[in-house]
Amino acid sequence: QVQLVESGGGSVQAGGSLRLSCAASGYTGSWNRIAWFRQAPGKEREGVAVINRQGDNRVYADSVKGRFTISQDNAKNTVYLQMNSLKPEDTAVYYCAADRRWNLVLRSSEYNYWGQGTQVTVSS
Repeated sequence: QVQLVESGGGSVQAGGSLRLSCAASGYTGSWNRIAWFRQAPGKEREGVAVINRQGDNRVYADSVKGRFTISQDNAKNTVYLQMNSLKPEDTAVYYCAADRRWNLVLRSSEYNYWGQGTQVTVSS
């Protein structure tokens, strides 16, 4: 079992930046990939970015490429999502999710462990 806790959400104007954190605890050997997802009201959960345990492989959704960066600090068991050039359409609850499998996918059905989410609101 692994527990995930997100932090760093908030309100920002368009063009601004935020950094989200996802702290993993418990049996941290349970995960080999951690991803960020987001869900806006009335929309399906969308994969944003995923990183492998070694931190040397990443996949991004097209909607965030060039603006968001996923990274990790294994010493702190923490994964980050640096979000720059934010747009109003980035407004959502952001979740981190972890799984034991290795392939870097952005399908929510393939992740077993989830955090509680953190709200990001971008105003125009």
